[in-house]
Amino acid sequence: MINSFQYPPEKCIFRQIFSAMIYGIDQFKYQDVLEILKNPSKAKLNKKSKDQIIKSQQNVQQIVASDRTVYGINTGFGPLCDVKISEEETAQLQHNLIISHAVGVGKPIQKDISKIMMISKIHALSKGFSGVSLDVIERLILMLELDIIPVVPEQGSVGASGDLAPLAHLVLPLLGLGQVWENDEIKVTSEVLEKHNIQPLKLGPKEGLGLINGTQFILAHAIIGLSKFEYLLDLADLTASMSIEAYRGSSSPFKKELHEIRPFDGSQKVAERMRNFLQDSDNLKSHEFCDRVQDPYSMRCVPQVHGASRNAFEHLKMMAETELNSVTDNPIVLSAEESISGGNFHGQLMALPLDYCSLAAAELGNISDRRSYLLLEGKYGLPKLLVESSGLNSGFMIPQYTSAALVTENKTLCFPASADSIPTSLGQEDHVSMGSISGRKFNQILGNLENILAIELMFAAQGLEFRRPAKCSKIVEENYDIIRSVVPKLEDDRLIGEDILKIAELIRERKLVVN
Repeated sequence: MINSFQYPPEKCIFRQIFSAMIYGIDQFKYQDVLEILKNPSKAKLNKKSKDQIIKSQQNVQQIVASDRTVYGINTGFGPLCDVKISEEETAQLQHNLIISHAVGVGKPIQKDISKIMMISKIHALSKGFSGVSLDVIERLILMLELDIIPVVPEQGSVGASGDLAPLAHLVLPLLGLGQVWENDEIKVTSEVLEKHNIQPLKLGPKEGLGLINGTQFILAHAIIGLSKFEYLLDLADLTASMSIEAYRGSSSPFKKELHEIRPFDGSQKVAERMRNFLQDSDNLKSHEFCDRVQDPYSMRCVPQVHGASRNAFEHLKMMAETELNSVTDNPIVLSAEESISGGNFHGQLMALPLDYCSLAAAELGNISDRRSYLLLEGKYGLPKLLVESSGLNSGFMIPQYTSAALVTENKTLCFPASADSIPTSLGQEDHVSMGSISGRKFNQILGNLENILAIELMFAAQGLEFRRPAKCSKIVEENYDIIRSVVPKLEDDRLIGEDILKIAELIRERKLVVN
């Protein structure tokens, strides 16, 4: 959001009214990007950001006019870095760079991820270290506002010299090439630009390299993943509470005193949430003086397991927001006299926390499946498979198979992409991050987690039927009603696969109350 040094306290009313965010100046949070995603006009360039963009381009022009050799400005790329390019050929060099690097394969990434790539790229370029012209940046902003969004294939980046192939596809439309989303349809770029009376751009020195060097593909997957993961973390706590109510488990493991003597932030937060979710439950009061000494780990250790996943989320959030507000292309132009050829494009700094979060998300599914299994065992007043007439009816036997399959699939997706490195660019890029794969896998895991939690919620709601007339906590009853609004109690076998899909849709639409 806008820094206080830029907008002093007396201008807070202005900020509240217009919610303006300034590209290249403000420190964006990942939620800010999601707001711009919904309303691209929420972020603008101001005079300060325009001035630093123009100054950076002027620095590049002075370098071109000099006799100095600077990588990417008047040289070839990668292993061709020793090949000098004449001043007359620099424009063709940048054009060739884009069309030669647009070699991604696979299905297109989600349109929203392409938009986040654009937002992140605009923000990075606007910091004034990349030598990209104001015309180019304003064109990206215009395309964003007109909802002309480049089509980007999901495969082809090794996450080292930035996300070269995906970013090349992202900027092809600037040249009038490639494909774009128009609403929800894929169209040829030239046709869409003509419809809007927009002329293709001709890139100047360093511009092509500034556009395709960077980690915006990795970052966009991290940001969209953080948005999903934050809700699913909250939902996992709520789901566990419903299962504990159905199981008639104990709320004692969530007492504040226990977690104060092992004070991890994540576990303390989850324990507090569990206490709130289970507060004033008449159903659980019946457990207080029963013969059960301890619940199984999947019921008892929710704060420790869910809390560890929350810690991973916070780590990824911190790293993603640092990356979001960084300059990640190469070389960095500091002045007309100084440019630095370095490695800010390397995706390792994002690859590792993404792999960490993949494991953290998978574990939420792992423990969820264990709670689902407990509800099917037929113990403590619950019938086997959660139906009274099992035998004739299979009840909820097979949905747990689906849950188990998804959990195992997530485990296979947890192999860290960052553990691998294949040299590219004839050995010039001899260590790569594979962070793009880390980002894609993270979101695959989250998609599977939605269905795993949907199955547990279906089981938990069914389990509560056998605890009546006892009432659960207010928030558990509220969510029970939401689930029952789309899925009735199971009496006899029916197409319960459809029930899973309906509950999963509630999750995707965020209709369940998690706070």
